[in-house]
Amino acid sequence: MAETKKQEQQVAKPTKPRAKKKRKLASVNGVAHIHATVNNTIVTIADLSGNAITWSSSGAIGYKGSKKSTPYAAGLAATAAAKNAMALGLKSVIVNVNGTGQGKDTAIRSLAASGLQITEIVDVTAIPHNGCRPPKKPR
Repeated sequence: MAETKKQEQQVAKPTKPRAKKKRKLASVNGVAHIHATVNNTIVTIADLSGNAITWSSSGAIGYKGSKKSTPYAAGLAATAAAKNAMALGLKSVIVNVNGTGQGKDTAIRSLAASGLQITEIVDVTAIPHNGCRPPKKPR
């Protein structure tokens, strides 16, 4: 009996993990969030309810170190995210820009150049209204 169980276990072949099917979007409108920091630029494209469709960043493209913070790397990241979103059926986006990094203007231009229609551009960078006291300056 023990031998038959061993034989059954050897016969069972491991299954390959299935790749997720690309699903078409219900709407052709979306929101592109551009988070431009001093060191990196992250582009996330979501549908109107806030569910992320695709994303890309300067580091994910392949740039490391100080090259991630360049406008060129931000443009490539925006283009890669836009191509993936357009493959799923996205046509127009509202762009939310957050941060003070160098790549935000180039990322917006790259989204437009890749074929997405930009309907609105909003700067959502947080600006303090004299809330918390800043840290003391180093001597």
